[in-house]
Amino acid sequence: MIVFNSNAHYFELKVVEMRHSNRSFAFLVMTIPVFAAAVLLTLAAPAAWAQAQTHLLPAPREASFGAAVDLPSRIIVSVPVHNEQDEFAARDLEDAIKQLKPPDADSGRAVAAQAAYRVTLLRNDSAPAKALLTRRNLVFDPAMQSEGYILIVDPREAYIIGASSSGVFYGVQTFKQLLPLPGTPRVLPTGTVRDWPAMRYRGIDDDLSRGPFPTLEFQKQQIRIFASFKINIYSPYFEHTLLYPDHPLAAPPGSALTPAEVHELVAYAQQYHVTILPEQEAFGHLHHVLKYDTYQDVAETPHGHVLAPGQPGTLPLIKDWFTDIAQEFPSPFIHIGADETFDLGLGRTHDQVQQQGYGPVYVAFLKQIHDTLAPLNKRLLFWGDIGDANPDAVPGLPKDMIAVPWDYGDTTGFDKLIEPFAKAGMETWVAPGDANWSEVYPVEKTALWNIQGFIRDGQRLGSTGALTTVWNDDGEGLFNMDWYGVLFGAVAAWQPGESSIANYQDAYGQDFHLDPSGKINSAEKELMAAEEGIASAKTSLNSDQLFWIDPWSAQGQQVSAALLPNATDIRLHAERAIVLLAQARMANPGLREPDAIEAMDLGARRLDLIGMKFELAQEIAAAYAQALAQQHDKTKSSVTGNLLEEISSSNGRCQDLRDAYSAIKGEYSHVWLSENRPYWLDNVTVRYDLEIEKWQRRGNQFDQVIRDWWNGKDLPAPAALGLPETAAH
Repeated sequence: MIVFNSNAHYFELKVVEMRHSNRSFAFLVMTIPVFAAAVLLTLAAPAAWAQAQTHLLPAPREASFGAAVDLPSRIIVSVPVHNEQDEFAARDLEDAIKQLKPPDADSGRAVAAQAAYRVTLLRNDSAPAKALLTRRNLVFDPAMQSEGYILIVDPREAYIIGASSSGVFYGVQTFKQLLPLPGTPRVLPTGTVRDWPAMRYRGIDDDLSRGPFPTLEFQKQQIRIFASFKINIYSPYFEHTLLYPDHPLAAPPGSALTPAEVHELVAYAQQYHVTILPEQEAFGHLHHVLKYDTYQDVAETPHGHVLAPGQPGTLPLIKDWFTDIAQEFPSPFIHIGADETFDLGLGRTHDQVQQQGYGPVYVAFLKQIHDTLAPLNKRLLFWGDIGDANPDAVPGLPKDMIAVPWDYGDTTGFDKLIEPFAKAGMETWVAPGDANWSEVYPVEKTALWNIQGFIRDGQRLGSTGALTTVWNDDGEGLFNMDWYGVLFGAVAAWQPGESSIANYQDAYGQDFHLDPSGKINSAEKELMAAEEGIASAKTSLNSDQLFWIDPWSAQGQQVSAALLPNATDIRLHAERAIVLLAQARMANPGLREPDAIEAMDLGARRLDLIGMKFELAQEIAAAYAQALAQQHDKTKSSVTGNLLEEISSSNGRCQDLRDAYSAIKGEYSHVWLSENRPYWLDNVTVRYDLEIEKWQRRGNQFDQVIRDWWNGKDLPAPAALGLPETAAH
């Protein structure tokens, strides 16, 4: 029996009846076309063999899997020819093997009698690899030389073969995904994989300038995870949070990467075949530098956002910054930003822009930056705004610069962003987004569609790289909430063509969290459904604004009218996610990346609180309106008293909202500190404090009203308590 959980037209399947050890089993041959997103199959093993599942992210180009075999207690990883990088990959595999569940006691004797299972790491030009590949009729194509690998998994041994250290390392990452999950039988599927990437550069661009700033240890954790999904570029985004020894003023104490930390991080990343590509804004987005009077002479507008072209100090400042960067980061690339330069032409360059036009002035300054930094021998990346805003100016850009067109919402229409640069003969990388900014949890539907479409079109138009972006515009972003989107970016950049979202969703929980239950996958879908409920309300506000808005304000009342019809649905989806996550953790306490699971739980609780706030605020207003209408009816005094106590008491609605913000503040702080430095956290938690105080104050106010009413005073008008004048019953 074979069950294949995927769209039938994505794969060619052939079932062959074979014999092994006097037992028959089915063998599956699978050919994966360019748009497949994950290998996802379930093989029904004979009698003593347990069921084995294979979910591979990214999906390999070619894969065929047969029966699963029991893994003995001893697994040996070897590197026959000394090579430090391959030996590092071997240790990485050994660390994963150490986490495996030991053989079951009832099968202990049989397993103990087995010889050790051996995994050998080879280079394709070695004699053993050549002989093995010839016997198996397997070939290394030229496209595989840089990062490709071949994986051969036999019943008693496995071989991971690469033409480069990167290829060997990536083969190891695929083999790790074949290992049994916690709580599942200790078996390994046999078969062959032949694989290489669609895009040379597969990266994550991470905003380190607006709020959260990760600890060095969390950045190392990010690098390990990135590498395990075959990401090879990590691009930290700096506006003012990279410490320059000659320009230390703007770097906030406790929230800037020092030269010593850069050195440590770069060395760590190199082991994992990850290049750290620094992005320092060199044109716009520099308010946190330009707010200091020291830099008033290079600002386009006073304390503004944009460096002014043509000022005597502008290019020397840029040269100082990027000379330090070139010395600290061995990357062949530097990203100079240069996006959203909205202030250009509003100050010192007003006349120049009026005479020449925005595009020519912008391009001329980028050429000046390019020429100034040419001695550093780095290729410069820049955000490709100009391709959409002023495509006619693009041919004036230096051809050796790399344009990074970006778009974070659309699912189609990416060609127009890429083509101006491609037609000008420039290399392009595409930049989709995780849709996390100003949201209590990333809007995954938007992110997945955007990533899928942009990377698909980028590949078709010859883009050599993809940078999936994470932004923290509201200062509240938590990277542990972003894995779902950014890892799909990794998958889509490795796989050729259009990657399947559905297949990714089915594989994510297993490959990232080692969750065999499927509950984490289901929880993510529940969060997406909750977000869909918010989107369909069409409030024109993002979820972060909904989380903080006062439901009794004039705007809050408008939002309430739109959101309340969806509030119950939003809450039920969020609450189901909370339950699923709790069940997954209870079933397997050893799930991988527990902080990311807690961050999912936090996102669910924040979404739930949005619905709760508007529900309870409406219930308070309705209860008070009813109490007010019958306050003089002595026959209903107990009912009126109960209505008022529903508003404020030990179990009152005001206290429910106070308690909810207080609880989420605690969880938020814990998740923040699990990945970030303390800097900036107070700027977020003060908002929780204000909400806690607001609902406590409102509760106190209602308490006094209730006491006065029991003592014979009339209830005040709703407006005196901050309530809307009318409320639906």
